[in-house]
This record gives sequence, C-alpha cells and structure tokens, in this order.
Amino acid sequence: MKFIITASDIENSSRLDSVLAHKLGVSKNQITQAIKHGLIFCNDKICTKGGVLLKENDCISLEKLEQEKCKKTQIDFEVEVLFEDEDVLVLNKPPHLVIHDAPSVKEATLVDYLKNKGYVLSTLSGEERYGIIHRLDKPTSGAIAIAKNNQAHIALSNQLKTRQMGRYYLAITDLPLKQDIEVECYMGRNPNNRLKMAKLSDGRYSKTSFVSLLQGEMGLIAAKLHTGRTHQIRLHLETLSRHIIGDLIYGKKDSCGVRLMLHAYLLYFIHPRTQKTHCICAPLFKDMLGFLEEKFGMESVNEVVDQGHILQCFGDSF
Repeated sequence: MKFIITASDIENSSRLDSVLAHKLGVSKNQITQAIKHGLIFCNDKICTKGGVLLKENDCISLEKLEQEKCKKTQIDFEVEVLFEDEDVLVLNKPPHLVIHDAPSVKEATLVDYLKNKGYVLSTLSGEERYGIIHRLDKPTSGAIAIAKNNQAHIALSNQLKTRQMGRYYLAITDLPLKQDIEVECYMGRNPNNRLKMAKLSDGRYSKTSFVSLLQGEMGLIAAKLHTGRTHQIRLHLETLSRHIIGDLIYGKKDSCGVRLMLHAYLLYFIHPRTQKTHCICAPLFKDMLGFLEEKFGMESVNEVVDQGHILQCFGDSF
C-alpha cells in the first residue's frame, strides 16, 4: 500500500504513528508493531521510529501485517470454540498456551492461533493482543472471551471493571478448605520474588469468594473473583495455608508432577449487542478430569461441578 501525505493528513499532528493510525483507522500500538517489524517506509527508506515528523508530499508505503516476519509460524494445536457470533468469541484455552506475545515467549500463542485461523478481531489492544480482553496464565486452562470488533471490546472491558463479566474457577488444592470463606487483602508484586505476588499495605484491593465442593486428602474448590488481580486466587489461597496442586511458584516444588490444576470453568457476560446475559461452561481437560477421578471418583465430581450447583453455592443465578 502506498499513499502521498497531504496537508490535511498532518493538520493535527505530523508524527508518523499518529498520522497513520488516524488515516488507516487502527491503533498507534499497531503502527508501532508494524514499525518494529520493518513494515513501514517513508520515501523508500525504512522507518524505525513512530515519532518521525512527516511533511506534505512524503510518500508512505507499508506492507501488510500478515507479511510480518514472525518467529512463530507453526500452529500445531486446536482450540475449542464455546460460543461465537459477530461480536464475541469464547474459547476453551488449553493448558500451557500463552495468550499473547512477549520478549520471553518463543512458542506460538493464542493470538498467533487466531491470526492463523483468519479471525478479524478488535484492534483496540494492538497487534500483539489482537482482540484480547482478559488473560489466563500459561498453565491455567478454561474460558476466555475475545472481542471481534472494537465496540464489543469497549463494552466487555467495561463489564470487567464493573464485574458484570467474570469467571468462576475450579481448583484442586493440596488440603481441603475447612469452610466456605471470602478473602480480602491489598496485594502487589512481591519485593523479594518478582515471580510472585504478596500482601502489601500499599497494593491494590482484591477479593475472592471460595466454596468447598469436595473434601478428602485434597480438596476441590470453586472460586469467584470480585476483582481481577494477577495470581489473585493463588495468593489468597496461600493466606489460608492452601495451595493449588501443580503450583510450582506458591506451592510445593514436587506438586504431584502435574500442571497447575486451575480452570476457568464458567464465564458470564452481558452480550454487547443483544444485552442478553450469557453463562458459558468450559469443559475440563483430560488431565484435570483424570486427576479428579483418581482422587474423588467421577460420580462425586459430576455432581458438584454441575453449573446450577456452583451458581447456587455462591447464591447466584443467570
């Protein structure tokens, strides 16, 4: 794509990133990523900075973002679609899958998968977080919502802030909970271990409700987030001297040789177009199902993971 800069293009700002974002109807973040990957040229010279000042009659050319020289092109996995229409896509994220790119990420991400499938999604979060409204940690599985357009992205992001959108999690803990309980604290990055979060007086407020579903040598619990802080469930359980099986950061280093047994089981939101409330269930994956069967028996498990039962435990209904 090529075009010539006109006086009206640079009337409000002559910065390359601002001009292109306005002219192409995309975010500045997307332009920044395109520059980073060497896709934008000014007068046949590659642009390396978004702050370059453009002049009238400058010739801009850019390659399609699909031609980006990406380090991760092989997509050898599938992701189950739980719900899809013209506005919203809900997927059941497998464990061990990273949501979006970062300097330390070498493998294909969920965003790579979405691009590979040809999805046209929201651009508000930029090219690296294509359509992503909220995250799940790499080892965590379960329901994740994707915005297919900018209007849906704005609406669902606002619902996250007001808790009109949220998730109920299932987790297997090393010890059962003695009683249903709510945990509240202020939390932030652990000053002694940057991989962990910690209770901090000057941190951000957090609150989780926990319900015990099954008890034995271990425990099966459900958790409802009232806030959405990083590692919130894991830290709140640590304050109760409980840890999720497979948690190598907060729990035991030899935690049964399995991944983090944490799953975003139910996702609820108000549809941005129809205003209808949806509550979508993300089936458990084989590894977690097998572990539950071994520890509790599937008859007991099936009874307590019923969607209606979990909502009733928290006094909720949809």
